Amino acid sequence: MGKPLLQFNDCGIYCAAGNFYIDPWKPVDDAVITHAHSDHARWGNKRYLAHHLSREVLKYRLGTDIQLQTVEYGERIQKNGVTISFHPAGHIIGSAQVRVEHKGEVWVVSGDYKLEDDGLSTPFEPVKCHTFISECTFGMPVYKWKDPSLVHQDINDWWRLNASEGRATVIAGYSLGKAQRIMHHLDLSIGNIFLHGVIANTHEALERNGIKLPAATRITPEVSKDEFKTGIIICPPSALGSPWIKRFQPFAFGYCSGWMALRGAKRRMAADRGFVLSDHADWDGLIKAIDATGCECVCLTHGYTASFSRYLSERGYNAHEAHTYYGGDEATEEDELPVEVLNEQGGVIGGTSNESEEVL
Repeated sequence: MGKPLLQFNDCGIYCAAGNFYIDPWKPVDDAVITHAHSDHARWGNKRYLAHHLSREVLKYRLGTDIQLQTVEYGERIQKNGVTISFHPAGHIIGSAQVRVEHKGEVWVVSGDYKLEDDGLSTPFEPVKCHTFISECTFGMPVYKWKDPSLVHQDINDWWRLNASEGRATVIAGYSLGKAQRIMHHLDLSIGNIFLHGVIANTHEALERNGIKLPAATRITPEVSKDEFKTGIIICPPSALGSPWIKRFQPFAFGYCSGWMALRGAKRRMAADRGFVLSDHADWDGLIKAIDATGCECVCLTHGYTASFSRYLSERGYNAHEAHTYYGGDEATEEDELPVEVLNEQGGVIGGTSNESEEVL
């Protein structure tokens, strides 16, 4: 028996036949990128291949001088006789599953994904394969998301109440993905949207890529404090507890995260409101996505890998864990996550990264 089509080594997920890596965590010559979050798209690679809706965000995060090729969903390209194509992952704008085919064998690297249609990201599409490389960030039965439209309604109702009482509304969500999702569903009859600089930069990069987003104001010293009283301020989790946030007092603070499903998470984040809103698949979504691939083998990269691998094995899959460096974006330190998560997953999301904004 020959080597598997994709292998995990000290640089990332490697395709020897095509001589390229998928989401490498160390610099390589050819990197195929599932999406622009920093744990999957790192600086230092010679050449990058990604979906075209990730183009401007990758340049913003990695530098305008990177050597970047972009493709459409379903477009097939060849690398040394290996066929590569990108397929919607539904995680964030421009996120993709990477399908790799060689000599009749098909593997799919999902990156991160969710099955709900958020109105911005191209919705997830299952891809048939022999082996599926999957995350399982929320791979426990306790994680079952309610209808996202109800969560967005809760956010708007909360904002409306705060505005009526003369309090600013501050809500935290990571800068690429969650922030845009929050914005997209806001009721602008309530007030105006204000953005932390990091989120404003991301907003502008996405607009350069042709994405239409709601009008919003970058927060600068010139913006009057009175303007915030009926507005909503969207910031990354890294802004919490910083001097920057004090300018909005009095304000109510909300946190958007799948981890809000955990008992005590809202209290630990010192949030007035916790909104269970994740850009990752929940327990049922993971199972549905894996079943839809028709795969025989499942490789789990980050999340509750041990317990979820056991569950899939009991259901007849050839399932196993892989050691990776996925599971965190750059702006939030691990101690901002609920204690239950840190204990369950070995101290950090994915067990190795010191960064965890992206999984919130």
